[in-house]
Amino acid sequence: MKMRAMAVLALAAALAGCGGVQSRVRQGRVPNVIDQTPERRGFIEAIGIGASDPALPTETQRRALARDAAIVKAQYELLSMVKGVALEGGVTVSRALETDSLLAAKVHDAVRGAEVRKTEFTTDNGCVVTLRLSKRRLARLMGAEF
Repeated sequence: MKMRAMAVLALAAALAGCGGVQSRVRQGRVPNVIDQTPERRGFIEAIGIGASDPALPTETQRRALARDAAIVKAQYELLSMVKGVALEGGVTVSRALETDSLLAAKVHDAVRGAEVRKTEFTTDNGCVVTLRLSKRRLARLMGAEF
């Protein structure tokens, strides 16, 4: 019985890990091919890769700036994906944003508020960040169905 409980706990810990977020860094490097799946169980997911000036004096500074750059890049990727989504009636989000500034502000706020799911650093102090955005939350903010 005790052994079974330990096995269940070990399995739960393995599954919980980083919530199933795929690692993008291999042996301290970004691989030549990055496999991405933008839609996962009710979420839109994007990655961003960032770097900083290697001349910065501390590793903490280099990593912090690389992480900030990676987050901004991932947000840009998310926004690009969201803009391509078709709304009811066949209109894309991009088209709807052109005519509704309030909607545009809501979408930008949703993207800026996307959840950072994973941050990975490379051996050269680069950074890969995985963001996700709830499609349900986005639809609610936009007052639209996808």
